[in-house]
Amino acid sequence: MPFVVKAYVDDLALTVNANTAKEAFAKAVEWHVVNGFGGVSISDGHKRFTIAEFSWTMASQEIANTVAAERRPPVLN
Repeated sequence: MPFVVKAYVDDLALTVNANTAKEAFAKAVEWHVVNGFGGVSISDGHKRFTIAEFSWTMASQEIANTVAAERRPPVLN
């Protein structure tokens, strides 16, 4: 799923595409922390997230995937 990272510096809007959530998060953090850009957001094509919202959403999804995997019965060969 492609992601779009947006940020603002002065009156200029910056946009970059990322192929993975990990790439999008890394670019958003780099732009915000290292470069000091404001209004950094990550979009998955359906919803726009702040960095904090995106990290919470991705962590929640990882937890849900782990719980679901633990609930599956073991595969017997």
